[in-house]
Order: sequence, then structure tokens, then C-alpha cells
Amino acid sequence: MAPGGKMEPGESIKESAVREFSEETGLAIKNPEMRGSFTFIIRDGDETVQEWMMFTFYCTEYEGSLLEESEEGELEWVPVAEVLSKPMAEGDRHIFNHILTSNEQVYGTFVYTPDYQLLDVDLDPTDPE
Repeated sequence: MAPGGKMEPGESIKESAVREFSEETGLAIKNPEMRGSFTFIIRDGDETVQEWMMFTFYCTEYEGSLLEESEEGELEWVPVAEVLSKPMAEGDRHIFNHILTSNEQVYGTFVYTPDYQLLDVDLDPTDPE
């Protein structure tokens, strides 16, 4: 799982990403670029029971040192070639695949069951091959 969290009042999307990354990793990212905007929908039958948005950034520059411990879990550096082999939600696999293989902004909607079984994915543009 990548660092992330909720926005604070008055904070921009980019400010939130920089703050959350710093809080969870100890690293100050520089020049993050938004690469994805996503809607996540939880459906129980025909009823939408939860919905939220997520914005994904890509960054290669940072300052600081990785925290030895994080309240969010164990931190580790992962070679790019190994990212998709890590355990993650199936929708996240689509997001990482796109961001690691394309410089294009991607927009998407993911529909899950209440127990997080992926029902549907709609990406624009679609996953690169």
C-alpha cells in the first residue's frame, strides 16, 4: 500500500499528498505530479453504500530519511519491477500498472462489493499494454 490519507480543511490536493507522504514516511517529496483521479464505489446489490475519490501522484525526487517505524505499517523500498507482485487491492494493481508505464493522466472508476471484491473497472485511457 502506498502512503495516503485524508485532506485537511483548506488544504489543496497536492498539499495533502505532500503532507501525508511526509507524515507516513519521513520524506519530503519534491515536484509531485498528479497522474490519476479515481472514484471508488462500494455497492451492495443495486445500492451504493459508500463512495470516495482518490488522487494519485508520481514523484521521483525527495529529501530526508525513511522513518524506521511508521504508525501506518512497515515501510520498504521496492524496485519498480517488483511493485505489481506485491499484495494489494485489485483496483490498485490497475492504478500502479498505468502510472508505472505511462506519463498520461488517468481517470477511473472502481466498483467493489462491501467485502472489496472488484466488480468493475473503467479507466480512461485504458491500461497500457
